[in-house]
Amino acid sequence: MTTNRLELEGQGLTEVPSLAEAGEVEYLSLYTNELTSVPETLWELTGLRVLILADNKIAELSPSIGKLTQVHTLDLGHNRLTELPDELGGLPELSEYLYLSDNLLTRFPDSLCRLDKLRYLGVTDNQLTELPAAISGSSVSGLTSLRELRLYHNKLTSLPESIGELSKLRELHLRGNRLTTLPASIGELSELRQLDLRGNGLTSLPESVAKLSKLDKLDLRWNKHLPDSAALHELEDRDCMVLR
Repeated sequence: MTTNRLELEGQGLTEVPSLAEAGEVEYLSLYTNELTSVPETLWELTGLRVLILADNKIAELSPSIGKLTQVHTLDLGHNRLTELPDELGGLPELSEYLYLSDNLLTRFPDSLCRLDKLRYLGVTDNQLTELPAAISGSSVSGLTSLRELRLYHNKLTSLPESIGELSKLRELHLRGNRLTTLPASIGELSELRQLDLRGNGLTSLPESVAKLSKLDKLDLRWNKHLPDSAALHELEDRDCMVLR
């Protein structure tokens, strides 16, 4: 049986064509079509390693997505998803990339916190109001392998203290939320290089930000009520670019 890479992009498809004769598909892209749903037969492609369903009109995902036990890259961005099945958090090899941006999500599912191999997570341009404390562990394993977390353009008003336990995180993007301050644990992100806080409502920063020894760039623009602080000067003295 041959291994196939199928790219069915930009074809105006309103339904997924039959893949019965496709062989063992490892890469499937249905990017930029007119799909409103995903047939159960697609979840039977259990050898998939990369699945791209971005830029369609998909409003719901079946729990059968949990059958994709080999997938390491999953792109569900630019659709109409309002919620995600818990089974998404049970994909054991989802490690490279999970993209959920530009949907209609109001809740960050606790089940995603089981993706302890995942390195990149994008949930920008949704309607999230909070993150679960379990993001870094507790009753579940936590997103402890994350290198990059993108949450800009949501409705977050606070971050959990547990965010500081994402010990491998290098980039944290929080532009365009409703944050007024950050938890002191932010200073525990010892690998953090970039922190984007543009366009929030910050009125203070914890002094612990000065502990971010590897931080190269801190973007604080468009936070009108944020005062100067010794922590910011300490970062600048270490050649961190602080934009404000």
